[in-house]
Amino acid sequence: NAAGSNARLGAGDFIVVEADESDASFLHLQPVVAVVTNIDAEHMDTYQHDFPRLQQAFIQFLHNMPFYGSAVLCLEHVHVREILPFVSRPVVSYGMREEAMVRAVNIVLGEQSRFEVLRRGRAPLALTLNLPGRHNVLNALAAVAVASELRVGDEAIRRAFAGFTGVGRRFQRYGEVALGTQGSFTLVDDYGHHPAEIEATLEAARAAFPGRRLLLAFQPHRYTRTRDLFEDFVRVLARADALLLAEVYPAGEVPIAGAEGRTLAAAIRPAGGGAPQYVERVAELPGAIRGAARPGDVVIAMGAGSIGGVAAQLAGPTAGPAA
Repeated sequence: NAAGSNARLGAGDFIVVEADESDASFLHLQPVVAVVTNIDAEHMDTYQHDFPRLQQAFIQFLHNMPFYGSAVLCLEHVHVREILPFVSRPVVSYGMREEAMVRAVNIVLGEQSRFEVLRRGRAPLALTLNLPGRHNVLNALAAVAVASELRVGDEAIRRAFAGFTGVGRRFQRYGEVALGTQGSFTLVDDYGHHPAEIEATLEAARAAFPGRRLLLAFQPHRYTRTRDLFEDFVRVLARADALLLAEVYPAGEVPIAGAEGRTLAAAIRPAGGGAPQYVERVAELPGAIRGAARPGDVVIAMGAGSIGGVAAQLAGPTAGPAA
């Protein structure tokens, strides 16, 4: 959002790259500073459905750094903590736990997130993040940890966060969408497609919009992911007050019996009662959302597949993401 693109050309000595473990291509990188935010059971086909093999790949990624590199690791994720004894590069840990070297305290969550950062050998740093959610506080801590390792001054860190409005399709707000003459709903677009991401986004929405009804329109991504994480999807999707569930976006896969959108919908009972509404075609989602939404709702369109255009359709041709 802030850059207006998925990339920005800077002028400094460092390049920031999003590493990709989905195809193990991150093992071709040789970073000087490497951040590991989490290790989840994702892209398991690449790792022969062997979770320790996935963890070993992350250890190898960290060991691609020179001996003086910095491994910036999140202590809030148990599977990241599990690899700590095997990392032979200098570690900078971050999180909310007392043992974290870069730690967030006095956290206040809402439409914005306010917190104080404690670091060893540096003064406390009070920050305001223009994004909701505990997961975004953790991401901000990772950025502070990297900046501190690179000796970036605190005032520059504050300025950077003050001007940061988020990343496209990550809790991206489109503002209010009218429901005829009957009020409006708040529209949010999100790329999340893993149960952990869905859970974090719903938690952030509860913090940003307390007391409001959450209507989630979700398109599962890949039949293999839906099959492998079926029970996790059932658990987290039930946390929405109302749910519209599209058919799985195949991403080149053939359908798997028992991992279709209709089967998933039949297994879920949303927090607000009733049953999910199964919507076979994504093209039908905008109409289904308008039919299901109530004035004052927060509507989240979520998924990594063809649902990506639904929020823009709902908002209209002249609308854009809210600042």
